[in-house]
Amino acid sequence: MTEQTGQDARRPANDGPRAAVRNRAALVAAAREVFAEHGLEVPLSAIARRAGVGQGVLYRHFPDRAAAVAAVLEENVRQIERAAETGGMAFPDVLGVLTWHLIESSAFIGLLHTDRPGGRSDVRAHAVGLSGRVERALRRRLPGGHRLGAGQDLTLAVAMVSAAVAGATREERERRALAAWRLLGVEVGRVAPFEG
Repeated sequence: MTEQTGQDARRPANDGPRAAVRNRAALVAAAREVFAEHGLEVPLSAIARRAGVGQGVLYRHFPDRAAAVAAVLEENVRQIERAAETGGMAFPDVLGVLTWHLIESSAFIGLLHTDRPGGRSDVRAHAVGLSGRVERALRRRLPGGHRLGAGQDLTLAVAMVSAAVAGATREERERRALAAWRLLGVEVGRVAPFEG
């Protein structure tokens, strides 16, 4: 057995891929929070600081703002899909997860309004694909005969609620989202991320 030098003994063990996975998860969570608090134009350095990593780590995972936004959107959609695939989740529960993402992620609201003119076609195509995944996930749990089951009613209701989500504080955004669902006559479960 060899004896470590003073410098080697102080160096932390390299976690390799595990550290990369942890760092990426921390960056996505930080990006969601920072975008919600300060908008999409916030300096990327704020995301790195919130995640507790250096800017080099940030840029290794997300070379630009679009990549960070896309990662947040993808994670939001994945959580909604996982919630819809979980056996014990009813439609109101999945709506609670969706509503949490609407409240917490300003980028997610932009995704749900992708049909607005003037946007880049490649970004719009990607966003439309993600929006379609959200709708399919919700429809998996939509009970037969539900008031949002006809035509585009589900899509329109989600767009209407997302448009109502405004406010300086998280509490105000949640209050407005739940009021919008209530006005539509739709029950929503606990507003929380999916952690299954």
